[in-house]
Amino acid sequence: MNRRQILPLLAAPFFLPRPAAAQAWPAGTVRIIVPFAPGSFTDISARLLSQELTAQIGQSVVVENRGGAGGTVGATTAARAAPDGLTLLLTDNSFAISPSLYPSLPYDALGDLVQVSRIADSPSILLVRPGLGARDLTRLVEMAKARPGELSFGSGGQGSSAHLAMELLLNVTGTRMLHVPFRGVAAAINEVISGRVDMAIASLASGVAHVRGGTLHGLGVTGESRAAALPQVPTFIEAGVPRYDMKYWWGVAVPKGTPDAVVRRLNAEIGTALRSPKLVEAFAAAGAMPVHSTPAEMSAHVAREVALWREVVQRAGVKLE
Repeated sequence: MNRRQILPLLAAPFFLPRPAAAQAWPAGTVRIIVPFAPGSFTDISARLLSQELTAQIGQSVVVENRGGAGGTVGATTAARAAPDGLTLLLTDNSFAISPSLYPSLPYDALGDLVQVSRIADSPSILLVRPGLGARDLTRLVEMAKARPGELSFGSGGQGSSAHLAMELLLNVTGTRMLHVPFRGVAAAINEVISGRVDMAIASLASGVAHVRGGTLHGLGVTGESRAAALPQVPTFIEAGVPRYDMKYWWGVAVPKGTPDAVVRRLNAEIGTALRSPKLVEAFAAAGAMPVHSTPAEMSAHVAREVALWREVVQRAGVKLE
């Protein structure tokens, strides 16, 4: 992700507030809880969304970072908040992964939070160090099968989305590699750039700047067509692994019990924000695409994701250390 392209957009002036809709927003400051440290695309997208919502509803919308335990600290904070429409949770794939990793979550991922809308999708990209000698996915799979367990991959930690994304790829290709966890996917990518780790899977938003700069090679992106941000990188389908289609996603949820009218209003406001040229441009710079969904569609999406990652965790025998 090229933050130099995105940060100026964050500093741009707000649009003027438009007249309030018929359904009044609850009075007070709205907070968007981000369950990760500042700097990730999750954080950046929350700040972009907060700016748009501030302009649209005419009251302050702020971002609150509550990192820890793979996103569960922030999710717990949101789940326990008053269901008054003043607390939102903006999270990603990790929300659907946590139920399979933590045997006693302090919240029910499918019951204690109401899904409002997806806001963005980003393809996964397989990043490898230039000196590895694998310029395409076919060659990489051949190397991994010839040297089982010797090639290494980095991730943002045991059980992180980057870890499980690679476990899914290893299962699909029938290969084994050494997992090297780090504190965050950015640190893992830096280790691949340094040559101390062979590869990593990340969102396109996290890898696009490194591939453009030539410090890493992109061997495949998920999706049916090539990513506009990196048209030189083939899809996994083109690379011979059509069954691999893991995508990163981001979405907004609110505490259970939030009035239906507020959920509907919030969904509509998010839809408006996602059409903002400033937000669309910033997302595109990060290799992400705005996605607006209904609450029902997002709930079904999260339920499918929970089931998918439960299967991956069980098959790979992933346990938190």
